[in-house]
Amino acid sequence: MQITLPDGSVKSYDRSVTALDVARDIGPRLAEAAIGAKVNDQLWDINRPLPGDCKLAIITRPRLEKDGKTKGEHNPDALYLLRHSTAHVMAEAIQRLYPAAKLAYGPPLENGFYYDISLEAPISSEDFPKIEAEMAKIIAENRQFIRYELPTPDGMKRVATEGNKYKIDNAKRAVDGGAATLSWYVTGEPRRIRKASGEEFFFITAGPVTSTNTFCVPTSALQGSVLDVSKKQEHVSGDFVDQEAPHWQWEDLCMGPHVPNTGVIGAFKVTSVASSHWHGNVDSDRFQRVYGTAFFSKADLDAHLNQLDEAKQRDHRVIGQKLGLFVIDEMVGQGLVLWKPRGGMVRTLLQEFLQRELLHRGYDMVFTPHIGKIDLYKTSGHYPYYAEAQFPPIKMRDHVGGTGGDEEYILKPMNCPHHIRIYASDPHSYRDLPVRLAEFGTVYRFEQSGELSGMTRVRGFTQDDAHIFCTQDQVKHEFRATVELVQFVFDVFGFKDVSIRLSLRDPASDKYTGAPELWDQAERELREVLQEMKVSYTEAKGEAAFYGPKTDFIVKDVIGRKWQLGTVQLDYNLPERFKIEYIGADNKPHRPVMIHRAPFGSMERFMAILIEHYAGAFPLWLSPEQVRVLPISEKFTAYGQKVTQALSDAGFRVRLDESGDRVQAKIKVAQDLKVNYMLVVGGKDEAAQAVSIRCRTRGDLGAVPIQAFVDKAKNELATNGRDLVGL
Repeated sequence: MQITLPDGSVKSYDRSVTALDVARDIGPRLAEAAIGAKVNDQLWDINRPLPGDCKLAIITRPRLEKDGKTKGEHNPDALYLLRHSTAHVMAEAIQRLYPAAKLAYGPPLENGFYYDISLEAPISSEDFPKIEAEMAKIIAENRQFIRYELPTPDGMKRVATEGNKYKIDNAKRAVDGGAATLSWYVTGEPRRIRKASGEEFFFITAGPVTSTNTFCVPTSALQGSVLDVSKKQEHVSGDFVDQEAPHWQWEDLCMGPHVPNTGVIGAFKVTSVASSHWHGNVDSDRFQRVYGTAFFSKADLDAHLNQLDEAKQRDHRVIGQKLGLFVIDEMVGQGLVLWKPRGGMVRTLLQEFLQRELLHRGYDMVFTPHIGKIDLYKTSGHYPYYAEAQFPPIKMRDHVGGTGGDEEYILKPMNCPHHIRIYASDPHSYRDLPVRLAEFGTVYRFEQSGELSGMTRVRGFTQDDAHIFCTQDQVKHEFRATVELVQFVFDVFGFKDVSIRLSLRDPASDKYTGAPELWDQAERELREVLQEMKVSYTEAKGEAAFYGPKTDFIVKDVIGRKWQLGTVQLDYNLPERFKIEYIGADNKPHRPVMIHRAPFGSMERFMAILIEHYAGAFPLWLSPEQVRVLPISEKFTAYGQKVTQALSDAGFRVRLDESGDRVQAKIKVAQDLKVNYMLVVGGKDEAAQAVSIRCRTRGDLGAVPIQAFVDKAKNELATNGRDLVGL
């Protein structure tokens, strides 16, 4: 057996070994920290025998700082194993407390896990402490996760004896997907039976003991954390070794993998409960979806919970309503955003900022309709690849009294086919390239109602989209320029912590179009550009668009949350599908290469992230209302009007509060609306032709002449906030 390690070295074995065996051979510290593995890029139990010759990477628990927090970035694979295992612990705890509970599905998530449970008795937040107490008992028992597999015929018989239709459905789906075996995970070593001869067997059962749902396996069949059930016997006479053990052993139908034992789970929390439905169908069985999260240390958990509390304070849905930025109206439709005047101003400023930069970088602005013939998207491949995420076709024969013909249209799901047809409308020479077409184009996707969320998941959104048509020789230069554009945009908005993910195809998947050699070339060129730019990046197999590899940008906001924003995609396939051409220097037709890019991603989602990043307090250049003038009484309204006009003439977004409220009440209103500067004007100010400045974050800054404030505010704009008014 040849085991290839991440550094390229190879370890050879003439026996069956587990990933833990390999870790021990490398060093005792690695073995002590090991909690799982990646075998040929697939997650694997650390104690599960390896399948033969393979690539192996050991996954370890994190090293902790002095304050108990994880040192460096969290390893997503380690957290996946931990949270998957904690989901099992939570499910067992709930079944201990609610024996009637039927389990459906319990996956790990990016920030935790959940389990869908069928149970008549309602679970509420008041029940969380007792669930957590039961989980703590299971973790304290430090029970091993043991895996066993059955051939699908035997497995289907076994899952049928459990009487849980949801697990039966899960098993059928696995079999339909090509699974040759079904696997279970037992939490803890099963009970033992000792025959009169002294030979011991594990006693496996999934519920109350019956002749149909039990079998026995010699204890010698346990290899690492895997039980070889090919040696099972249906019935063994003998006595239980541990008479105090429960009469059934908790287990779950599960693909795995898991951490070695429950004691690895350092800290956990049951966080919420919500309603869900079987297969996401609202007409099907209703579940209680219990959410939780887990970390390797309490300090990490506390930091996460603090982040969640901060995120609630920054929720763009709440802030957006308070500041009058946007609204989603039920009469208009779910997932369709109405931008109110203040939000519309921010959107306009965003669009103007990016459009200026695009024009400076040689882009041409175009406009395309919100609808297109379905044949356009059949040619591009968006239909049928994204058919389930698109609004249903509009059949013209259903209109105009049935005389509309056989044409079908759909709401535009993507801008790129329209831009391709703009390119194709004129002949092109190699001297014309690159052609850079940009559009703030609105597209439509039919997101399921349960997936809609504020401005982050919507059914209609505007992309800051652009498509570059270039020669093969221009690819690397153009791709680099688009990466630099995205980096420039993020820097302007204060996203300093940006990571890059190179999303590649999975050669084993059939969802991708185009020749493999074109994919190899595209992936190689993207990799070369990133290496030449000396930027760090990670690779993600299987995350590419169906037509080409892409570079995704993940930003970390001020409270440490990660968001996937801008993307740059290289595409050799759509030019081929649409047969677009340019005439080369050899006077022969050639296919251009296409680059897709969108620094914001979508205006709606980017706006939501900015609202939460700034907590609604936009920087001066992006604020919908930069200044509010506050007369201390009605007798100074005329002077307030003069100040307001002077600021408006200087190009500021300014309003005058002419209400009869006391000045402190006016200040509170402006403060609540996150107005950057409040200019209080009274008798002394009018006499000196000055204003008394109040900043929303720094309080009173004193009185200055009107022009002095204008100059200082313009300087703040010019320096992107590095030089502030009053400092």
